[in-house]
Amino acid sequence: MADNSAHQEIRPYRIETSQAQLDDLSDRLARTRWPDELPDAGWAYGASLPYLHSLAEYWRTAYDWRKHEAQLNELPQFTTEIDGAQVHFLHVRSPEPDALPLVLTHGWPGSVVEFLDVIGPLSDPRAHGGDPADAFHLVVPSIPGFGFSGPTKEAGWNASRVARAWAELMRRLGYEKYGAQGGDLGAIISPTLGRTAPDAVVGVHVNAASVGFIPLGPVPDEILAELTDTEKTRLAAIGKFTGDGFGYNAIQSTRPQTLSYGLTDSAVGQLAWIMEKFKEWTHASAELPEDAVDRDRLLTNVMLYWLTGTAGSAARMYYENGHTGDWFPTTRSEVPTGVANFAEDVAIRRYAEETNTIVRWTEFDRGGHFAALEVPELLVEDVRAFFAPLR
Repeated sequence: MADNSAHQEIRPYRIETSQAQLDDLSDRLARTRWPDELPDAGWAYGASLPYLHSLAEYWRTAYDWRKHEAQLNELPQFTTEIDGAQVHFLHVRSPEPDALPLVLTHGWPGSVVEFLDVIGPLSDPRAHGGDPADAFHLVVPSIPGFGFSGPTKEAGWNASRVARAWAELMRRLGYEKYGAQGGDLGAIISPTLGRTAPDAVVGVHVNAASVGFIPLGPVPDEILAELTDTEKTRLAAIGKFTGDGFGYNAIQSTRPQTLSYGLTDSAVGQLAWIMEKFKEWTHASAELPEDAVDRDRLLTNVMLYWLTGTAGSAARMYYENGHTGDWFPTTRSEVPTGVANFAEDVAIRRYAEETNTIVRWTEFDRGGHFAALEVPELLVEDVRAFFAPLR
């Protein structure tokens, strides 16, 4: 019995990066063996060489990890073992005693860094010009396999297993009723958490939603005729993405181990793999990723993968999801669900309603895939409004 309680222990955590790790990173960046690139290739073939070269030089000479490490360490962090995995999480209690617990789940290629600009306004609205009645106690875990929750030690860590781990984490923290929010992978895990613990989850809010919120496969002509122009545009975007933007998914869901050697050994390889997605998935008005998201914030996110060597174990999430098939919802969720569709998001309501109980649907003309990083104020406003009647 004592051993079991030791496994359930919640331990305070601090990020403590050795200087040797930082010196090694600087050395690798300085000695990068750069590939060639066709003249004027831009981003057509993948991550742009001049852009990566410039960003890597900034990373090596100007970016200050110690500053960002200290900022992260200002937030209360913990680890606990759940189902054989170390789970790292931020736990930010609101000063408001009646705050609603809320678990925030990041995506790929993201991390808990995604939420740094929303933690304050969500947990302490009174201090950020909001209504104290909208306060949340925040639990922000790193998905097993990602960052300080990685690497995972065994197979099977798919979205369903993560959702079960989140239910156990919230139970350990003493939260009997709570909400769930997430984008990208977080928009798969959060609805799955609602299906896993329907008596505990009062509501699910998602952005950057895909599986469970879009059609899978061709859309019949009779349905196509009923779609709005906006929905047809989204359908076309889904088709373009699966045809031309899905290479990362194909390799991460089939051969993540092969990919992991390059990303774990080469800092620029890891940088390119992540930054291409920030270029592709941020709002189209942003010519470069840092036009949409602060450059240091982007590099801090990359650092969580680099310092922990978790590019491969994070990619394994795609393999596990792809080889179990249980990340596609087959049962209807009665948990109230809200969808925030930012300007680059592709969720279509009629498909979302097939397996979710949609009670709020918001369309935004700004923001991209990484809403918490790109337009945090819009995301905060929508999360507050969605959960207000569910408290």
